[in-house]
Amino acid sequence: MTSPHHVAVVGSGSLAASICRSLAVLAPPGAAPLRVTVSARNAQAVDAIVRDCRVRAAVAGTAVTFTGQALGEDLAAPVRLRPDLLVCCASAHSPYEKALRPSAWTHLLGRAGFGVTLPLQAVLAVRLARAVAAESPQTRLVNGCFPDAVNPLLAALGLPVLCGIGNVATLAACLQAALGLPDQRRLAVLGHHAQLDAPDGPDGEVRAWCDGVPVPGVTELLAPYRALPRPDLNALAGHAAASLLTDLLSGAECHASVPGPLGLPGGYPVRISGGALAPNLPGLTLPEAVAWNHHAGRRDGIEIADGRVRHLPQAAAVLAPHLPEFAQGWDAAAYDEVHDHLRALRRRLRATSPAAV
Repeated sequence: MTSPHHVAVVGSGSLAASICRSLAVLAPPGAAPLRVTVSARNAQAVDAIVRDCRVRAAVAGTAVTFTGQALGEDLAAPVRLRPDLLVCCASAHSPYEKALRPSAWTHLLGRAGFGVTLPLQAVLAVRLARAVAAESPQTRLVNGCFPDAVNPLLAALGLPVLCGIGNVATLAACLQAALGLPDQRRLAVLGHHAQLDAPDGPDGEVRAWCDGVPVPGVTELLAPYRALPRPDLNALAGHAAASLLTDLLSGAECHASVPGPLGLPGGYPVRISGGALAPNLPGLTLPEAVAWNHHAGRRDGIEIADGRVRHLPQAAAVLAPHLPEFAQGWDAAAYDEVHDHLRALRRRLRATSPAAV
């Protein structure tokens, strides 16, 4: 009997749930059995995802089974299950906080840019990557938390990460649908997290190719998808992520566009074969693609290169009154210290009126 593949999904939010729901039904007939473990601190949410997905798998007739794991303080517990793929969908920052709990903290983020949340976005990914390196090096880590920046941070820390999900993968899935393509074999997309929203001008748009030829009218093609409510776009990201995970497990050759492959900044088209992936760039070199992603990511307010996180001028000016020692940037090696300081700042500003910053 074929041994089942094992995917461990860490998190119980909307992205984790949408990935699991799609994994439950995506397995093609004859595919190897798949075991999915859902791990999170919220045991009730874990149970809900597992129940939901068991029903979906039963109705779809797939050989996919689901179990739950309630996490306590030992956040590395999923790694000790030694899964084939470990998917990080949890962080210490919620993108919905601005709408649900506006405060001086969310006001600061609005002025500084999304990128200053990097230490909070990375907290669980760093812990999981450290555990993978120490206890299960054969496990491949896939990160769903701001992978355009977190994955380069992991690489700068010397930690393993295969790739990310969401962001350019979501944009590529939308373009695939808009172009009526059956898969992404003919499609290549270069794009950054900052381009989930429409650009300020044509120079700031994602780059897409079909059969190696630039796709015209990308802004118009993406417009109806960018107009979707963010939870709906998150659901599409989860579906695209589940498709990527099944491709990685199958070992077959396929094509996709993913954020943070092998710790690169931003998002790139890749070729997947034998469970490994490599950039697959149409008509430009990898250094050119990296430089393009650095430029595209400026709207997030940070840049990561040569082992250092650099805050761009607007972000640095906003942070200077609060964290002067880190306002210009910080070395990746100082990650734990920066995380602790940023978390303390957030705690303080959450109790402060937005008008105070």
